[in-house]
Amino acid sequence: MNDTTPAPAQAPHPGTGPPAINSAELLAGTREVLIQHGAETYRLKLTSSNKLILTK
Repeated sequence: MNDTTPAPAQAPHPGTGPPAINSAELLAGTREVLIQHGAETYRLKLTSSNKLILTK
């Protein structure tokens, strides 16, 4: 019998994923920061429901 069930996804090994930045460190006590990316400016905002919104 041929099993075609895909293998379960495996969690990446520690240290192999993208770097993580704590949002509290990024916001540094404010509710909003501007992020420069090339010639563009983005706004990262902490909402009243404790969610993050990134806008251009």
